[in-house]
Amino acid sequence: MSGLLEVRILGAHDAAPAEAGGADRLELVTLDGEEALSPEPREMAAVRSRTTLPVRPVLRLREGFSTDGGEAVRLRGLISAYRDAGADGFVLGFVNGLGEVDVEVLGTLLEDTPGPWTFSRAVDSCLSTDDAWDVLRRLPGLDSVRTAGSARSLEHGLDDLVRRASADAAVAALVVADGDLHPDHVPWLARAGVRQFHVDDQVRPGGSRKAWADEALVGSWRRLIDTEVTHAR
Repeated sequence: MSGLLEVRILGAHDAAPAEAGGADRLELVTLDGEEALSPEPREMAAVRSRTTLPVRPVLRLREGFSTDGGEAVRLRGLISAYRDAGADGFVLGFVNGLGEVDVEVLGTLLEDTPGPWTFSRAVDSCLSTDDAWDVLRRLPGLDSVRTAGSARSLEHGLDDLVRRASADAAVAALVVADGDLHPDHVPWLARAGVRQFHVDDQVRPGGSRKAWADEALVGSWRRLIDTEVTHAR
């Protein structure tokens, strides 16, 4: 398996340069301060008109990784609207009051959506990440889990994530390395069996969210990932 490069985009303007640079998949969000929240369905449709890549909008309406019945109804409506607008999958993740993967909410949202979908970095906020991974491995349609191995960033969670991926090939296959991914992290993750990588501000000039995704910067990540995954085989 070659490496998969996922690029977070903020709108249709980012889609074409991300694809031209070699992205394999796009995550679509809207930003509210530092929070990545659900985009408008019309933005999903606009992105679909600009790219042939798989696009996964995020399902998240507020800060944190909890939700309630009222929000679940709105999220189900968004799932339907995103599907109609051309979404290929979704990114979501919820944690209950016990600090566990909220299987009940996930089941409610995904009962008519067989997949594929990504569990968000909510996994890094679970009280027991070992228990969380045991649950995630059994969820239908799940093909990726975004994680830094830490609730902070890969700088702090890299060693734990490398150990977890090295110990279990099934986990390694699900991991999408995220959380301020740095080029120096990629060789270690690739050797551990990780094949999916997520970038965000790294592909914007100066790391500025006011700048559009840059084809050349995406391309540099494409080449790095391909090189390190090939060497790790």
